Amino acid sequence: MVWSLSFDPLLPLWALIAGAVIAVLLAGISGFINLRGWLLRSLTMALLLLALANPAVEREDREPLSSVVALVIDKSQSQRLADRQSTTDEVARTVEERVGSLEGVDLRVMESRNSGSGDGTQIFQTLSNGLADVPPERVGGAIIVTDGQIHDVPANAGALGFDAPVHGLITGTADERDRRIVLDKAPRFGLVGSEQTVSLTVVDQGQGTGPGDQVDVTVKRDGDVITRQRARTGEKLDIPVGIAHGGDNIFEFEAAPLDGELTQLNNRAVVTIDGIRENLRVLLVSGSPHAGERTWRNLLKSDASVDLVHFTILRPPEKQDGTPINQLSLIAFPTRELFSVKIDEFDLIIFDRYVRRGVLPMLYFDNIARYVRDGGAMLLAGGPDYAEGGSLYRTPLAPILPARPTGTILEEPYHAKLAELGKRHPVTRGLPGAEQDPPAWSRWFRAVDTELDKGQELMTGPSDTPLLVLNREGEGRVAMLLSDHVWLWARGYEGGGPHVPLLRRLGHWLMQEPDLEEEALNVSLRGTELLIERQTLGDSVGEVTVTSPSGDQSVITLAEDEPGLWKGTTPANETGLFAVTDGEMNALIHVGPQNPREYTDVLSTTDVLSPVSEATGGASRRLRDVGGDIEVPRIVSSQPSARYAGNGWIGLKQTQASVLNGVDRYPLMIGLLGLALLLGALSLTWCREGR
Repeated sequence: MVWSLSFDPLLPLWALIAGAVIAVLLAGISGFINLRGWLLRSLTMALLLLALANPAVEREDREPLSSVVALVIDKSQSQRLADRQSTTDEVARTVEERVGSLEGVDLRVMESRNSGSGDGTQIFQTLSNGLADVPPERVGGAIIVTDGQIHDVPANAGALGFDAPVHGLITGTADERDRRIVLDKAPRFGLVGSEQTVSLTVVDQGQGTGPGDQVDVTVKRDGDVITRQRARTGEKLDIPVGIAHGGDNIFEFEAAPLDGELTQLNNRAVVTIDGIRENLRVLLVSGSPHAGERTWRNLLKSDASVDLVHFTILRPPEKQDGTPINQLSLIAFPTRELFSVKIDEFDLIIFDRYVRRGVLPMLYFDNIARYVRDGGAMLLAGGPDYAEGGSLYRTPLAPILPARPTGTILEEPYHAKLAELGKRHPVTRGLPGAEQDPPAWSRWFRAVDTELDKGQELMTGPSDTPLLVLNREGEGRVAMLLSDHVWLWARGYEGGGPHVPLLRRLGHWLMQEPDLEEEALNVSLRGTELLIERQTLGDSVGEVTVTSPSGDQSVITLAEDEPGLWKGTTPANETGLFAVTDGEMNALIHVGPQNPREYTDVLSTTDVLSPVSEATGGASRRLRDVGGDIEVPRIVSSQPSARYAGNGWIGLKQTQASVLNGVDRYPLMIGLLGLALLLGALSLTWCREGR
């Protein structure tokens, strides 16, 4: 209940002021000349002005509001070290009980977790979000249970948005020590086969540490150890690393542990370097002109990452018609340069309807077979040439070719179909139109009859004869397309067909692109989740185990998303390196920045929070001394003051906030009371002057 005096003038304010000035002048003059009854005259004028001001007594019916106190619990990754998590949980329960026992206090509990963006521990952002709907005058304070490593402490207390104490209860002890790796320089890209340099520093912190100690540093690429080096703490170390393949090359740099250190998690730094291939070099040899000769050329020329060398053999060496050399417009086929000197510079060799005409000596076919076994790739796109006497099967290439010709050419209309294996293989899986029967693409009219000696049959032709066959040979790969009618798809005959995805995937599989491996375990980041994909030609896959950066493990069951592809997801709620394995295959992915702030410094401290606590009248103090027990300070409710902390206690501000339920107004100079006062004053004045 609040009582107050208010005015509601019956005249404008300027008129009242003017009247008051006149009344003062008249009273002054009357007093100066000592006019009879001047005091009563002055009193009468004052009462008249007071009546015009219309004074009233107001009574406000107010209901006091509780003070809102925030308890912010640090759930960041660094809080999982040592016994900080159990200490935090115990202290949070105690604080909740003690604040809950105070009258007029409303406690809000908030948890601050790492966002995965690499910005570290954002305690004050959590505090601001949790109090966004609370008026500043209702905030009675904030209690933060943390290790002290906070990365968004405001520059001054005014930035908090409220005037109340901020207290810090710090987990951890003062005798902690730790070793970590700091990345000084790390490239993001590198050419495959090149060497890049990563610069890092091993830093020791805490009790009994200093620079200059020797430490072993282990370097891994994609989980495999590639080198070990010696370093000195506090000194920069340059480490050369080789880019082994296209896509993400994940390098781990791990320092040997420090005796008694807080954690070994930050002894490891991860660098992801994107391997970029130089333009792929493809040699296309067309043995004889045909309607689909330009299909391969157009496809390869449309790919900016491919450098194409194309030769069409129109004039075999034995053809001598007497034409002078200087009048020939044909380019001589550089057989020695291509198939002997520079053969290893090509990523893929394509023979398109090639017929033996004596252009390539048998020795060069030996070179091609050796090139494939050593990691090269060859594609044979055959027509009638493969079934005839000039077939490439009748060369030293025969041991690496998976399909043996029977000598028969099948000439009849048919739809190319996916074999059972082809429905699961990444080269042919999901080709547009393959889900229908017959497939929604145009017919072909010719195929080479063959028998499989080895390899994988992905597509079939008439009478289920092999049409597309893949095979691994040594370190390299071989593919055979046993029809020369793929150009019908490219020309749009009967609506065409998916020649572009088919031929492009085929070329990328031959050049060993990781995304087209038959057996693969891949992991990628999709928003805030890890997407785990298991590609297999089998009918089922096992569970996968995911190891987080903090060492926690979870088992994920994958579900079949489409034939041959199984998927699963798991939250990526930590920053660092995640490892995924199914027992046979492994995959790595790094989430967040390469040098996350969360692990920049993990030693507990009161120094970070102290400036804000002191500025608001609060305190930042440790919960335990070295070797001691946990001591949670008493929590009391205090009247507004400059200091809210003392020996063994911390205080919360009692706010004066309230809500107005109603107002009662009692006028003073209106009605009988006002009339009586005025008449009384006039009567006294008249009586005094009548004497």
